[in-house]
This record gives sequence, C-alpha cells and structure tokens, in this order.
Amino acid sequence: MADRAELTSYEYRQLRARILAASDVCIMCGHGGSDAVDHIHPVARGGARLDPGNLAPIHGTAGCAACGRRCNNDKGDKLLSEVKRLVTSVDWYAGPDAAGLP
Repeated sequence: MADRAELTSYEYRQLRARILAASDVCIMCGHGGSDAVDHIHPVARGGARLDPGNLAPIHGTAGCAACGRRCNNDKGDKLLSEVKRLVTSVDWYAGPDAAGLP
C-alpha cells in the first residue's frame, strides 16, 4: 500500500488532477465518472508511486454510478490481468436510443 503521506503530497494531488482532467473513464469497468486514480502496476508489487504512466482513472469508494461496482476495491493490489473486468456489449443505462434498440 502506498504511504499515506505521499498520497496527500502536493505532487501527487497535481498528478491526480491532471490524469482525471485528461480522462475520467475507469480502467476497470470502462464507465466515466472516475473520482480516483490507481496504480496500474501496484506499488506493493514494485510499481512506481508517482509515475504518470503507472496511474489511471478508477472509481473510488463511492463506486460507479452506471454499474455499481467499487472498482478500486475490487482491484486492490492485483494486476489488471488478475481481475475480472466488466465487459458489456450495451450500456443499458444510456437508454434505448444509445443502445440501438427499437
């Protein structure tokens, strides 16, 4: 787990803001509205703490409004390849027009 003092550092907060400003699409479920960033390669497994290439948007403790998943909790300190990712063919929350349904 990352050192808590580092996660509240000015450098980390600026990096987090830049990543979320660039995209809020969650690396776990693919839905927008991410409110946190996660280490793609977990720090517990040797991942770089403040490398922008190792951080990506993810839904935090509030969870995803579209699928209800708590993506960051589900991922924990696992690699993406070790986590069952949500794959859907239709975004049912977008409505029938967006889904191409009659």
